[in-house]
Order: sequence, then structure tokens, then C-alpha cells
Amino acid sequence: MMRLLLTSSCALALAGCAAGPPPEIATPVPVLPDEFLFAPSAQTGNALAALLPASDPAYETLAAQALAGSPTLGEALARIDQARAGADRAGAERLPNIGANGSVTGQRTNPAQFGGALPPGASFDTEQIAYSANLTARWDPDIFGTLRAQERAALARVDAATASARGVRNALLAEIAASVIDWRTLDARRSAIENDITAAEELARLAKVREEAGIAPGFDRVRAEGAANASRSRLAALESERARLIGRLVTLTAQGGAQVRSALALGTADDGLPVPPTTLPSALLANRPDVAAAAANLAAQDAELAAAARSRFPNFSLSGIVGLLAFSPGDLFDEDSIVGTLAATVAGPLLDFGRIEAEIGAAAAGKRAAFEAYRGAVFTALGDAEGAYGLVAAAYREAAAAAAEAASLQRAASLAETRQRAGLADFLTVLEARRAADASGERAAAALGRAKRARVLLWQALGGDTQPIMRSTSQ
Repeated sequence: MMRLLLTSSCALALAGCAAGPPPEIATPVPVLPDEFLFAPSAQTGNALAALLPASDPAYETLAAQALAGSPTLGEALARIDQARAGADRAGAERLPNIGANGSVTGQRTNPAQFGGALPPGASFDTEQIAYSANLTARWDPDIFGTLRAQERAALARVDAATASARGVRNALLAEIAASVIDWRTLDARRSAIENDITAAEELARLAKVREEAGIAPGFDRVRAEGAANASRSRLAALESERARLIGRLVTLTAQGGAQVRSALALGTADDGLPVPPTTLPSALLANRPDVAAAAANLAAQDAELAAAARSRFPNFSLSGIVGLLAFSPGDLFDEDSIVGTLAATVAGPLLDFGRIEAEIGAAAAGKRAAFEAYRGAVFTALGDAEGAYGLVAAAYREAAAAAAEAASLQRAASLAETRQRAGLADFLTVLEARRAADASGERAAAALGRAKRARVLLWQALGGDTQPIMRSTSQ
């Protein structure tokens, strides 16, 4: 019997080995440029976090509320717990499985099944009750590493879920930062429009005085009032943007509109534009959460391919049972009631008509797809970072030009008013200078807001917050 078992085991092992190793899927590291095209040429000591409005109390408050109660982040953290549970299960599969059972079995036998009368002196109970209690154990020694490969895949899924949750957190913080910047930009635009309204109303007052004195037509007053009404229309339009921002922040922070409005009332805007830090494209491989998640998924697919390939080999298992068996409750703990079984099992494929090869092929295709997804994530990150660096530079130039334009037009309007009071310019010149200056302050404020927003985009493109996820839904 032992010789037959050994012969069968060798046959199964040779059958598995004959199929050869799993297919090799090349996964080279994508080649990245040495530097970003639009990155600042000079090295700066600024940290990446300086690109966020961290000094704004509104951002600090709303970000803390979102990290504590955002449903989107909570879902991502639950995915981590789910992946960890799967990894724990995969690790437990490599350990012995020990169980216990007990039973009471009643049996009745028909004497006629023996085909006639029993021999003289022979008798047996036709009704019998058996009492048993057993301890069972089973263990797969995992000789060919199938369970180890499955555990590696499960652990890689944990890494992927963790990286994805970090990406969700970064997106959440970036959205809140952009919304706070937009709110502060609306404040600055409102202030600029109110200045335009004040200047237009003053011109309308002067035009009315001149009209009543008979030295100017009423057309000048009507034009000045039209400019004031145009500014009031622009001011009223800002409220719809405020409502949209509050609704967005309610979604992001899981707070009520009143709480969001109270948080936005804290603090004031910071007009500074920090110089973006310089970094290398290769740093994206470690810092971008989407790249890290894609790399972890690739590692998981590689482990699953290894597990599929190992299914060609035979599976060995050891099992045993030790327990008590008696036909009377009083005899259950007698020494003679002890029974036991010990078994070694080997099973493997001999002729499966291509089932295992199909599974290996599917796993290999999954690894190729995961590698292409990884390459896509890497070059998406590279494109995001290049675009963000370029956007920061362009937005900075736009903000500087808009500020210079506003300063020049406001000074021109002031000089026109001074010349008009001195009798060196007519009222039409003053009105035209004021109309040219209208909205220039608002444009400068909007350009400054876009420059701040571009820095938030760069923060997210370079990887954002690289700190590990701390909050867990299981806590």
C-alpha cells in the first residue's frame, strides 16, 4: 500500500512538472525624463504642503471636519479593513484547522437482512444508540507554495486599498482647498466690484450736478448710472457662485450649510503665492497614491499568476480524528471508548482537458492588464505634474499682468478725474477712463485666485500628503 501511494504521488508530481513554468510577463519600470519641462529652474526650500492654504482657519476647520466624517473617505477606509480581513483569511489558510463535533445516532436493524435464523447462541440488539465526541484536525503543508502565493496576493490588495484611500484623502483635501480659495476670491472680487460701484455712483452724482447747472447734457449722467448698474449686476451674480461652493463643501465635509458658512467666516485671505518646490519625475513612483495602488495591484496579479501555476502540482494534506465512541452514556469516558483516525491525502490533476492552463492564461492576461494599468498611472501622473507646473507658471504671469493692468487703469482714472477738476479734461474723458478701469480689479482678483488654485493642483499632482492613513472604520 505504501509503495502504491508513493508511486501515485510521483506520477502526480511529474504530471504537474511536465507542464513547465508559468509564462513570463515582462514588467520593466517605465522610463521617465530626468526633469520636468515646466518646473522652476532654481531649487526652493518650500515644502509641498506650503502650496495649500494651511494658514487659512476656514481650510483648517473644514479639512478637519472632512477627515473626521467624509462618507467618501469612510468608504475607502472600509475597503482597507475589507482587504485586511481577506489577507488574514489567506494567512489562516496556511495553519491547521482544528474542530470539534459530537453526535447521538440511533440505528435499528432488521434481522431478516441476514437471510435466515442466526446460529445457535448468536444474538444482537436490533436497536442501538451511539454516543460520540471528536476532535478533528486538518493541515495543508503547502509544499508547492500555492497558499503562500495567495497570501502574497491578499497582502498586495491591502497595499492597493491603502494607497487608494490616500488618493481619496488627497482629492478631498484638494477639493476643500480649492473651494476655500474660490470663496476668498469671491470676497476679493466683491470688494473690487463695490469699489467700482462707489466710483460710478460718484461720477453719476457729479454728472447730475453738471446737468442741473446746465453745463452738461443728461446723457453723461445716464452713462454713469449705467456703469454703476452693470457693476451691481456683476455683484449680484457672485451669490450664485457662493451657493454652489457651500453646496459642494456640504458634500465634502458631511456638515450642514450653516456650519460650512460659519467656518468660511473664519479668517481672511492670504495674498501670497509660494514658490512651488522642485522635484524629479522619478519621485512620482513613490509619492503618487494612484501609482502606488497600480503597483500593488500588479504585485497582486503576479502572486495570483504564481498561485494559478502551482495548481498544476499535487495537493498534500494531513488529517486526523481522535474522539470517544460508546453505546451507553455511562461508557462514554471509558478507556475502550477512545477511537482515532490519521490520514495523509494526495490529490492532483491528471487529465483536466485544459482547465488549469486556461486559468493560468487568464491570470497571465490579468497580469499584463495590471502592468498596462500601472504604466498608464505612471504617465498620467507625469502628465498631471507637467501640466500643473506649466499651469502654475502661466497663472503666475497672468496674475502679475492682471494686477499691473488694474493698477495702471485705476491710476489713469484717478489722473483723469484730477485733470477734469483742474479744467484740463472734459467729463467724457473721465467717464471713459472710469469705464476702462471698471472690472480691472475684479479681473486681478480672479487671476490671483486661479494662481492659488493652480498651486493646489500641483500639490495633488506631485502626490499630496504622503502620510499614512490613520483613521480606521473598525475603531
